[in-house]
Formats: sequence, C-alpha cells, structure tokens
Amino acid sequence: MKKELLDVMLMSERRKRVLLLLKDGAKEMGDILKILCTTRQALLPQIRMLEKHFLVSHYEDTYELTSIGEILVDDAAPLLNTLEVLDSNIAFWGTHNLDFIPLHLLKRISELQKCEMKKPSYADIYDLNKTVIKSSFMSNFHRALCTFYHPNFPEFFSGLMQNNANVYFVTTPEVFDKLKKQHIEDFENLLKNELFHFYVCSVKMNFLAMVYNDYHLLLRLLKNNGEVDSSYVLCSNPDSFVWGKDLFEYYIKDSIHITEI
Repeated sequence: MKKELLDVMLMSERRKRVLLLLKDGAKEMGDILKILCTTRQALLPQIRMLEKHFLVSHYEDTYELTSIGEILVDDAAPLLNTLEVLDSNIAFWGTHNLDFIPLHLLKRISELQKCEMKKPSYADIYDLNKTVIKSSFMSNFHRALCTFYHPNFPEFFSGLMQNNANVYFVTTPEVFDKLKKQHIEDFENLLKNELFHFYVCSVKMNFLAMVYNDYHLLLRLLKNNGEVDSSYVLCSNPDSFVWGKDLFEYYIKDSIHITEI
C-alpha cells in the first residue's frame, strides 16, 4: 500500500470513521451525519477525498465502499479500531503500565472502544466506584481482580449476595495474608455463602483492579513508574465485557480457590 493511500485512510479522524462505518454496508448521507454527529459541510470534503482515491462511491445520496475500499478496510479495520482507542486517550495509555495484559488481549485492545477515562474528585478518591457499585446490584454477577483491600468489601459483597449475585474475588498473596491477620472473621462469614468465590492468584498482577459485571468494565492501572493512580477506565460496550471476561479467566486459571481461612 503506497504511503499516499495510507495517509488518506489514517490521517483524518473523519475519514477513518466513515470507512469503519461503511464497512457494515451502504449508508445514506443523513444516517452517516447522524451517527458521526457532524455536518454535511464538514464531512463532504473528506468523503470527496475517499472517492478520489477509489475507496468510496456514491449513488444519489447513498455511500458505500468500493471493491478496493472493502479489501483495504477489511485488512485495516483492526488497526483503525486500535488507533481509535489509543488516539482518544493516548496520554492515559502511554503513561500507564500495560505489561499485565497478555499479548493476545493486548492485540484486542480495540475492543475497549468508547471507554471513558475518569479521575475521581478528592472527596471520592478512596471510595469504591459508585457507578460500578450501582450496576453490580443490578447484575447477576460481580467479578474482580484486585491487588488491594478496601474496608467496605465485606459489606459490599454481602449486599450483592443478598441480591443473589455470584461474587468472584481474585486477589494477591499479600492481600490474603492481610485478610488472615486483620479481617479473618469478615471473610470467614463470606466463605460460608456458596455465592462467594474467593481466589488467590499465584502470578503477579501488576495493576490495581479490574472489575466487570453485566453493565460495566472498570480498569485501574499503575503508572509506568509504578506509582498508584486514582484515575480509571470505565467501559459499557458489549465487546469490552468479552475482553474483561477473557482477562479475568487469564488470571483465575493461575489462582488457588480458597474455601476456608
């Protein structure tokens, strides 16, 4: 693929989004404008550029990929989707440690599209995430990989199980030692409930937390220099749930199921 064609496909956010949108089939201009939240005046020059390079064609007010466009977009779609994820929050992804993500899932990071990067206020910095708490109480399950202990965990987990939600909690040997020394009674009570599934991971989890339920995926990462960061990634699209499930299963397969303390 010559450099000019790469530039046509990659150097404009609007052109990238048009190509990915038309990958699913022909669209009328009105639908394209509505989906991309833009105006005809702003979009037409970009579509003309795609037409000039034989990637897009149109009949009346309907636009579609050409045969060349279909070939290139099929091959380039994973890259375009990955660029969309990284470009939208490159300052976050570039300054945080991603080494904990296995290669096969790192290659699928495009599944974290439309995720938000958020930072809690100082008043909420030590609280459990209110959005995830609320959605977990509406879910059938709550799964968490967590490298720290929060004093509200026992009450939160108990409340979920009263709601008949399955709770899976995977943590580190260090946190497990702390629980045995300081919070043994709380977790002994939790373990009596068949809805509570407690695991200790035998491999290093080099991040703060990953939590997902039926409605949200939350990621809290460490900075590249190892510093703890209160900011987090919050996703609510179905593809991100599949990605989170696969990350959870990657770590739980190397974890020991704890049935008593």
